[in-house]
Amino acid sequence: MKKDYYEILGVEKSASKDAIKKAFRTLAHQYHPDKKGGDEKKFKEINEAYQVLSNDKKRAEYDSYGRVFNDGGGANPFGGAGGFSGFEGFQNANFDFGDINDIFNEFFTGGGQRRAGKRGSDIAIDVTLSFEDAVFGVERNIILTKTSPCAVCKGAGAEPGTATKTCASCNGQGKFHDTRRSFFGVFTSVRECDTCSGSGVIPEKKCSSCHGHGVLKKEEEITINIPAGIQNGEMIRLTGRGEAVPRGTSGDLYIKVHVTPHTLFRRDGANLVMDLNVKLTDALLGATYPIKTLDGEIKLTVPPGVTFGEVLRVRGKGIPRDEHGRQRGDLLINIKVQMPKKVSGKAEKLIADLKKEGL
Repeated sequence: MKKDYYEILGVEKSASKDAIKKAFRTLAHQYHPDKKGGDEKKFKEINEAYQVLSNDKKRAEYDSYGRVFNDGGGANPFGGAGGFSGFEGFQNANFDFGDINDIFNEFFTGGGQRRAGKRGSDIAIDVTLSFEDAVFGVERNIILTKTSPCAVCKGAGAEPGTATKTCASCNGQGKFHDTRRSFFGVFTSVRECDTCSGSGVIPEKKCSSCHGHGVLKKEEEITINIPAGIQNGEMIRLTGRGEAVPRGTSGDLYIKVHVTPHTLFRRDGANLVMDLNVKLTDALLGATYPIKTLDGEIKLTVPPGVTFGEVLRVRGKGIPRDEHGRQRGDLLINIKVQMPKKVSGKAEKLIADLKKEGL
């Protein structure tokens, strides 16, 4: 029975090359034979499907005929003689070695450069701000319960004033090299020494506070400086303020900002926008209106003859353009002329007189 390569990789027939590549990498990680719970047969099947679908010519042949022709030889990739099945045709395959090398790095070398050194987990939190605090910036103190470097030994794990000695388990190397065989060949993996956490040394006397771990879980107060002009949904990153790990680098702290909407103002870039209801007579003759701004109340002059939808601008009363608040946008006021729903007889006569004048 014909194999459905798209089904094997779990992608649609319209999938892009990037989607096919992503699916292959995910499944290859999952079923790699040298990984616990891996499946060599399934891994070969996934690789077979990827080699066909990642090659434009082979994919076109497969889509059209349900098979792939090897240079006109008519070989069937679904188990026929001379066709590619699993890794038997590995040396002739159009294979993306970058993908498989990434997998080798993860399983056999501990991830290569991407795993050089230990790093703690990142932490993500949410902070809600008032509209005003988001505009002008604010300092917030938060309390997190997380793993932090020991304040007594400064993360060393040793009692202050005491020495360290070479780890007997790894002879000061901090790691062990293991060699294993697979159907790809011989590979050497590197694992960290559990005794010294990869440092190669252990304290002669363990820290009385963290018991030699160098880190401990505790409440920590962190100050967050919210910059002026921050917008709803923006993220602030504090490097090294995430979870700590023994003799490694702490993760980062990410703060997602949620800004409470204002009842009067809305943002348009660096400008603030508001609506102002103006009486018909004031629109015709002009008037002065008290206006609330984020800096306090001001008097706004509405010029005679202002029209519905016209925008009046008050400069320098908007959002700071930089985190220090030195330059600010403007306050934009949308004029909404209020039309009376009922008019008196006297008013009707006056309006009729205006109409006669062509107004």
